[in-house]
Amino acid sequence: MNAVLSVDDPRGYWVTRLLLERGIGVICVIAFIVALNQFKPLLGERGLLPVPLFVKQVPFRATPSLFFWMPRDAAFTAAAWIGIALSCLVITGISSRYTWLSVTVWLSIYILYLSFVNVGQTFYAFGWESILLEACFFAIFLGSSRFIPQQIPIWLFRWLLFRIMFGAGLIKLRGDPCWRDLTCLNYFYETQPMPNPASWFYHWAPQWVNKGGVLFNHFAELIVPFGLLLPQPIAGIAGVITILFQLFIISSGNLSWLNWLTLFLAFSALDGKFLAAVLPLRPPEMQAPPVPVAVLNVALALLVVIMSIPVVVNMLSARQIMNTNFNSLHLVGTYGAFGSITRPRYEVVVEGTEDAAITSATQWREYEFKAKPTDLRRMPPQIAPYHLRLDWLMWFAAMGSYQQYPWFVNLVAKFLQGDRDVMSLMRTNPFPDHPPQYVRATLYEYHFTTPEERKQTGAWWKRTAAGPYFPAVSLSTPGFRRVLESQGWPTE
Repeated sequence: MNAVLSVDDPRGYWVTRLLLERGIGVICVIAFIVALNQFKPLLGERGLLPVPLFVKQVPFRATPSLFFWMPRDAAFTAAAWIGIALSCLVITGISSRYTWLSVTVWLSIYILYLSFVNVGQTFYAFGWESILLEACFFAIFLGSSRFIPQQIPIWLFRWLLFRIMFGAGLIKLRGDPCWRDLTCLNYFYETQPMPNPASWFYHWAPQWVNKGGVLFNHFAELIVPFGLLLPQPIAGIAGVITILFQLFIISSGNLSWLNWLTLFLAFSALDGKFLAAVLPLRPPEMQAPPVPVAVLNVALALLVVIMSIPVVVNMLSARQIMNTNFNSLHLVGTYGAFGSITRPRYEVVVEGTEDAAITSATQWREYEFKAKPTDLRRMPPQIAPYHLRLDWLMWFAAMGSYQQYPWFVNLVAKFLQGDRDVMSLMRTNPFPDHPPQYVRATLYEYHFTTPEERKQTGAWWKRTAAGPYFPAVSLSTPGFRRVLESQGWPTE
């Protein structure tokens, strides 16, 4: 590192800017690939919750989106491809060569992804969507690699990271008692939305390991975040601890890109001076940014301060809410995760049959989703940071009844129609030649097998039937078609 580079020298943020841009760019590529693969079957013109119907019912000012003017599958596909291309410009560093190009690319990414999120309804109602949008918006102000980085955008990334971590810590303390008696991890690995290959092993770890994990969680979410707001080297140490904590979570389950994005945001706490202790870094030649850039950054900081008032009030409130936006642009929101832990685990298993009539001898075949547990002998897959939206919604659906999730009725109809787009979201199609005559769903209680059971059977899961979830129906079942038509959903 250049010897004249002091701790407070903004030139030290050049590596911070580079890491932030590349990391967020990677997540943006994944997010747009998810949209390319899943938006049409979930929210397209003939999707489970069609956007054309949504934009007729909700005003633009409530959920601004480019798709209000063209709610068509072709537009969704084009926007996803454009988003992928722009994100690749970020990852390769091409967009950072010129300020005007950097601003244009990041602003375009933000508007495009905001357009998906704001019409995505329940399939896009995840906290990490807003986190990604905030990150993309702040990236607009990072500037090009030709100029010395401005400190304000870097600090805004730290403030975003603080809200994510501290909000998650507070919601846990105020939520499920198992976070206070250190037993939450006795359940979490088994009942989380989508376990990964290591989740079974974490679940059966010694009690002291799981209790230690909860203590580390409280330390990382309630104490470490304050270090992010302090000078170096404390901020850098807090950033490293945050990265290690996120890697621990990543190793234990599939939480979409939440933890990967949080990990990348932790780069905001690492500057060139801090990293010089382990890496031979030398700042490139950079010029001072134009005065209007500095003025714009000050205005941005003032805006964020004002918009942070309800966030701070919420975090201090005994009735704290998590993952909430205070504006339709998804800027400066409040975040938190897993304030309560589900126990036990329930799964909705969807089945179909070719029989023309339902009898006691009817043979039912199960639909298997790409990641959520169904097949007892299938090892939980590694999916994250990719996001399987339908699998996640099936996890939520198992917590209630299908009446709470109108999209589930539409999903059953899609199975009865043999819809190719929806079937692309599934791991297997038990009826590859023609659609089933009837479809039903059963609720099961799932548990990890014990080490002895897995050794004997090779199964990762065991289950017991908890009762029917959705009655057996065909497209001609009285009332079923009327329910679909009452939603304005296409049945042909």
